[in-house]
Amino acid sequence: MATLMVSVSGIRGIVGDGLDPHTIVKYTSAYADFCGPGDIVIGSDGRISGTMVKEIIIGTLLAKGNNVIDIGVCPTPTVLYNVNKLNCVGGISVSASHNPNEWNALKLLNNLGEFMTPEQNREMLANLESSNKNYKPWNELGTVKSYSDGLKNHVEDVLKLKVIDVEKIKQKKFKVLLDCVNGAGSYVMPELLEKLGCEVIKINCEKTGIFPRLPEPIPENLTETMRAVKEHNADLGVVVDPDVDRLVLITDEGKPFSEENTIVQAVRFILSKEKGNVVVNMSTTRGVDDVAKKAGCKVFRSPVGEANVVKKMKEVNAVIGGEGSGGVIYPALHYGRDALVGTVIILQHLAEFSGTMTELKKALPSYEIVKKKIDISGINPDMVIKKLKEMYAGENINTDDGLRIDFEDHWVHFRKSNTEPIIRCIAEAKTKEDAEKYIDKYFGQVKELVDTLK
Repeated sequence: MATLMVSVSGIRGIVGDGLDPHTIVKYTSAYADFCGPGDIVIGSDGRISGTMVKEIIIGTLLAKGNNVIDIGVCPTPTVLYNVNKLNCVGGISVSASHNPNEWNALKLLNNLGEFMTPEQNREMLANLESSNKNYKPWNELGTVKSYSDGLKNHVEDVLKLKVIDVEKIKQKKFKVLLDCVNGAGSYVMPELLEKLGCEVIKINCEKTGIFPRLPEPIPENLTETMRAVKEHNADLGVVVDPDVDRLVLITDEGKPFSEENTIVQAVRFILSKEKGNVVVNMSTTRGVDDVAKKAGCKVFRSPVGEANVVKKMKEVNAVIGGEGSGGVIYPALHYGRDALVGTVIILQHLAEFSGTMTELKKALPSYEIVKKKIDISGINPDMVIKKLKEMYAGENINTDDGLRIDFEDHWVHFRKSNTEPIIRCIAEAKTKEDAEKYIDKYFGQVKELVDTLK
């Protein structure tokens, strides 16, 4: 069970080594009891193990007496959206997001079409053992039906957002290079872009569910994609992760727009249409603070994790939010990271900006963020974080999620991952040189602590 990660982000593990049928039944049973009677939406990101995991989930839900609405291979945000659309008591997205082929996960949603809150997650886990004992008799089992309009409904309502002018975007006739890493985006992103009048050049858009490269959409995994943007003379590159909740952009010069800038430009654009509060997590760039300040708006920070960001967004009635990993949350449609929403926002922004992606990037605040991670398998990550807190007790620290330390010219955030046995170390400064200098310093301190605890 070493690879099984249980958190507000879901139940995630390596198939055959942690995420097995017994585990899937156990957690699905507890989830069904948490949801109570009613319909539950299910979808998957298309990866090879998705069929096995999904069928076990469906069988378990039916045994619990829940009716299942299967919307097939689709983005995680499509599952979130349809929980509300279809008035369901819950939803499960079968996806390990950016994790490699061998991983899969159950992303568990509440009846609002949002990730379960930390409190709801604790409530479900408290009944983990007893939930395996109350299955329904033969004449009280649930039913399952396929629902092919799940994707169609999502796309239609994304295009109806009040800040989006479809005709204005169409007039620009953007040439877009699209990379869906052969995941769920392959089933919807080409259609979305074509509806916006874009010329779409597709790479890694085969519906195989086998990722041709490491699926996390970070620059080191996107060298071929960036080169293709330049070769095809595209206006921009659009890259999504396997379950399409993260959006990463590439400039017309074939260079990273920066995943952090996905949320910065979305905040800048939305605040130009509607003033209000903004929420991002503690690992997100200070660029968000800069554009919000310029618009006369306030930024609030939450612990990392979509559920945490959404909780804070609701508390402060935020008009836009998200995470620096490329996740845009626009509550005008639903409370969830959504790369479809992020894509239409960037195209509308670019259409109104009337410049290139390179020029748009230059118009945003300039920071350099560097991220490193260290494997801590077999070590309690809380011990490492505790030692770091002791080292920096006299500084300006925030301990809501690991340890964030704010200095005048930079910040650093240490935190254990919700999804992998690693500690992340993130540092940001005004220049790449300074950011790398700081990350090397802090990463060295983490590595030294890990070595002493082995």
